[in-house]
Amino acid sequence: MTVIPTPALAPVGDARIARLKLWHLSLTSHTTYYMAAGKTCDAVETVVIALETASGITGWGEVCPIPQYLPAYARGVGPALQELAPVLLGADPLGVEAVMARADAHLPAHRYAKSALDIALWDILGKTAGLPLYALLGGRRQADLPLYHSITSIAPEEMGRIARDAQAAGITQFQAKLGASGDWQTDVARLAAVRAAVGPGPLVYGDWNCGATSLDAIRVGRGAAALDVMLEHPCATLAECARVQRATGLPMKLDELAHNTETLLEAHRLGILDAVALKLSKFGGLSALRRARDLCLYLGAKMCIEDTWGSDIATAAALHLAAATEPDRVLNVCDLSGYVAPRFAPHGPSRNAGRIAPPEGPGLGHAIDTDRLGPPDLILE
Repeated sequence: MTVIPTPALAPVGDARIARLKLWHLSLTSHTTYYMAAGKTCDAVETVVIALETASGITGWGEVCPIPQYLPAYARGVGPALQELAPVLLGADPLGVEAVMARADAHLPAHRYAKSALDIALWDILGKTAGLPLYALLGGRRQADLPLYHSITSIAPEEMGRIARDAQAAGITQFQAKLGASGDWQTDVARLAAVRAAVGPGPLVYGDWNCGATSLDAIRVGRGAAALDVMLEHPCATLAECARVQRATGLPMKLDELAHNTETLLEAHRLGILDAVALKLSKFGGLSALRRARDLCLYLGAKMCIEDTWGSDIATAAALHLAAATEPDRVLNVCDLSGYVAPRFAPHGPSRNAGRIAPPEGPGLGHAIDTDRLGPPDLILE
């Protein structure tokens, strides 16, 4: 018998995590977003982190909670990571899920803070392997991905104009924010204006961000039933959303309340998992989001793979996972960094004819302009 020796792996130097840096950075939206229940968003604070290994590899992560949106806030990230320092510093970043398991054991919950950490660990793994993240997440399934365009809840005719302009740039999917005026008739007019602007065929869906009563959402759904629209997360509970779906017969996309295995399974049981927004910071990073993606593949849901908000780092992480997902199961993605200023990766991915592609370099795939970040607000070592 001939024994063929296993070749030795190339040395990667000291891969242990030696340092963590953190920045709080302001992002300004391209427009003010008006939403149901009096919510508005025009500026947010994003948190960028850099994990540095002893051998000089830097992994980047980002999380950007939206005020009033979810139980998460930007200024909670730093204290959470300080609490995790004993299990993080000196750890081997190449075992991403092993590090995250120890983080969960040391500090339960706080998924939004761990999301930035998990993304940075994957970035180090990709850079060490010399591969883009989509190669490590299952392999690239499509060259680029379909985008949707989110339209603020304003006067119906203005929403129609925004949709028409976005369609001229190649967009074929349109999310119309609803509920800002507090009356269901105007929401029907909003959906009608967007549908009239883009014509039959393109996907149009109305999003209340959990801010509607089931009564108002049912009236909107019935009033817009002839428009070929989808409803997105009208109410504050899954049971209420299911009531709306049963009363209107319209397809339903979930967002805010879809954040772990239990909520995905319950939504499937209730029959309201036609589509779902899988967001990095809700699940806790790429590791957990990949598991959620796999569950949704089994359950039959179409997916919007994205994050709550953010710039180039969060955008790239979501695009890599989406690119490694079966094309017919990716509903759409979002170019988060295209909605805000400033950008931290000058050559990061941008929309092109209604689609967007992940970066091609190792790890996340693009270079962060550290001059745009300024001095860090926190250093752990």
